[in-house]
Amino acid sequence: MLRLLLLLAAQTQALRTPPTRPLRIRHVHRAVTAPTTDAATNRVALTFPVLTVAAAALGRAAPRSVAATLGTKAAFRRGLALLMVSMGLTLTPTDLKRASNSPRALLVNAVCCFAVAPLASIACATALGLDSDARAGLLLLGCVSGGQASNLCTFIANGNVALSVLMTTATTIGAIFMTPLLCKTFLGTVVPVDAAGIVVSTLQVVLAPILVGMTMNAKFTKVVTKITPVTPVIGMVSTCLLVAAAVGQVAEPIMNAGLNLQLPVMLLHLVGGIVGYWGARALGFGEKSSRTMAIETSMKSSAFGFLLAKLHFGAFAARVPSAVSVVWMALTGSSMAVAWRFMPVKPVKFDRKV
Repeated sequence: MLRLLLLLAAQTQALRTPPTRPLRIRHVHRAVTAPTTDAATNRVALTFPVLTVAAAALGRAAPRSVAATLGTKAAFRRGLALLMVSMGLTLTPTDLKRASNSPRALLVNAVCCFAVAPLASIACATALGLDSDARAGLLLLGCVSGGQASNLCTFIANGNVALSVLMTTATTIGAIFMTPLLCKTFLGTVVPVDAAGIVVSTLQVVLAPILVGMTMNAKFTKVVTKITPVTPVIGMVSTCLLVAAAVGQVAEPIMNAGLNLQLPVMLLHLVGGIVGYWGARALGFGEKSSRTMAIETSMKSSAFGFLLAKLHFGAFAARVPSAVSVVWMALTGSSMAVAWRFMPVKPVKFDRKV
């Protein structure tokens, strides 16, 4: 009887328990994806310093041909405009507004550009015993504004592009007053500067193309999103063409400069980058802002310095530092940009959040 009761209980429990479904094993196929566009861009960015040297070598090997094709005013403006448009595609009005909300960053960059750089040029010239004409040319280089290629290098370095654009514009406008003042203070020479020309050129060659890129970003977002990953490549090609054009016009002075002048010019750009970065970090700025200030301080407008020396300094030797700077400025900036691109931006405890 007991066995019968246990058998009935087991059958009753089996009827109450829902039948189990057979286990189905699904095969998950993992798609093999191609390398991302950003990864491809990183690989291309690694070649930036090499391409810069190659462009300089091209300008040196065929100076007349390069100067006649790439070195004309129209070609130079088009190349610079293309560079600025490629940077504008990565920006929005919100970026510029956020960057403009902290004037402290612009002030620190102005101090680096118009105080640290001139003092560094004097120190380099004194330490390496440059003659008076070369010393004057190196000081003039230290007194000019930041170069436009700094915006591209900031983008590649994962810096703050909007802040870089504002810094470049601010120092370019500030050079109207500061460059003549510094030359008068340190050299006792008045260097006239075409204020109206600088403002018009800044609007035409820097701000207008950037605004075009920003407008395209706002109006044609889907299209711009697809081409944004390759904007560094566009900027790199534009910059290399500009370097070749600049070297083609001053190839002979660069080759005749010798190591005695190559070294102080290289040190000026290198010291500017080091002081710009660590000075910003010491003042509490974050990694992105510090990288931006380092690049802005390091990359001086060599073309502007060469033009001023050509117009207002009687000695030919005064033009040579700016001519030599064309290569070292691009090489130093591109090297910093590539190195920082592969260094993650780590958050800090205190950041001024420019």
